[in-house]
Amino acid sequence: MVRLDENEISFPDPELYDGHEGIIAYGGDLSVERLWFAYQLGIFPWYNPDEEILWWCPDPRFVLFPYELKVSKSMRKILDKEIFSFTENQNFREVIKNCQRINRRGQSGTWLSDELMESFIQLHEYGLAKSIEVWQDGKLVGGFYGIQIGQVFCGESMFAKVSNASKAGFIHFVESNKDTLELIDCQSHTDHLKSLGAKMIPKREFLKTLHTNNERK
Repeated sequence: MVRLDENEISFPDPELYDGHEGIIAYGGDLSVERLWFAYQLGIFPWYNPDEEILWWCPDPRFVLFPYELKVSKSMRKILDKEIFSFTENQNFREVIKNCQRINRRGQSGTWLSDELMESFIQLHEYGLAKSIEVWQDGKLVGGFYGIQIGQVFCGESMFAKVSNASKAGFIHFVESNKDTLELIDCQSHTDHLKSLGAKMIPKREFLKTLHTNNERK
């Protein structure tokens, strides 16, 4: 693994360097500039707040192609009942705070540190990160956020306070953007996203798509 210098914003080339179990590098900092550069390279941070920052680019990569979205009959009924409403970029700060606070099965804490959260908020203020909010009876009950690079959306984290809220928000987002999004980066496997049609693809294929969108933007 490569140790990053805090005074220099650089990463190993993920196309040439496989790292250790998907970890490309460690160390560095969580500045907005480094974070944005990392996502453009297909690299993302994932670590325990009391440990070194770890930078990942796993192979294979878990992604969703919008036209391969799968919606179960039960979820379609929920969406048709319109029990949820959806907005975009209306409350990024509350979405990411809820993602940080939400209790997750099998996890005793959160990987989303205060420092990382503030960097994502700055990326949002620069128009580089977006949030999707899910509302029920005027209350924020779910949502997710991520980084937009051309026609690639790099999903980061989601939360739900009521059953099916985050899933409904994700389906709404994909269906609303299927003509403008080429790929949604889900990063690592979850059964939740697999049920919606996400699948593993080779890292090289993911990076090719990402780099093409870097050139377009």
